[in-house]
Amino acid sequence: MNNTKPCMKITLTDTKPSIFESKIGGLGYIPHDKNFPTDSKGNQLRLLAQIECEKIQIDDFMKTGLLQFWILNDDVCGFDWDNQTNQNGFRVIYYPEIDKSVTKEEIENKFVKNEYDEDEYNGFPVFRECGMSFEKTENRYVDFYEIEDEDDKRWNEGIGHKVGGYPFFTQDDPRDEKMLEYYDFLLFQLDTDYIGEKDVVMWGDAGVGNFFINSEKLKNCDFSDVLYNWDCC
Repeated sequence: MNNTKPCMKITLTDTKPSIFESKIGGLGYIPHDKNFPTDSKGNQLRLLAQIECEKIQIDDFMKTGLLQFWILNDDVCGFDWDNQTNQNGFRVIYYPEIDKSVTKEEIENKFVKNEYDEDEYNGFPVFRECGMSFEKTENRYVDFYEIEDEDDKRWNEGIGHKVGGYPFFTQDDPRDEKMLEYYDFLLFQLDTDYIGEKDVVMWGDAGVGNFFINSEKLKNCDFSDVLYNWDCC
């Protein structure tokens, strides 16, 4: 049994990327004729992350454009407990072509505060904008329940920021057997992280967020059916 998967490991960088570059937080690219995605109440979602697809060296992944992940900054990070594929509190958007005539100022003018921006209890997990660097590797599957030594470094196989590979959960995998077969590709994982002694990403109490998609839908650049999950200790 082959228990490895290709994976792009992501390291957050203490930089200020442009609206066209890979990043977490900050302002994301929005074409001239588009606006911030919103929930059913009209609240603008906030940029969790965007990824330059040319950086992802995995077969069947797009080779051009930007892939974006947006979530609501409410107390549950846009999570729908009853339907994890409901793209109301989150949105996955793919732009195959980027218009470099779009400006940061133009996007800033589209920004409207939502009902959660002033709420000190909002759960948005990204505290500041950071860039990304990428490393191609292979991710090995490790069964948490078969590890006797909690300090065994094999346990770290799933931890971290990545595209592809095997996911990590602080609780249980939300996918049952049927869902595991269908939502079989880890589209993006953003883990709790620090730069220096400052929090950069924090999901609840040191948790992790994941997005899953069906491999065939990924090949077809169809992001209408994505499973979003986050959990914490």
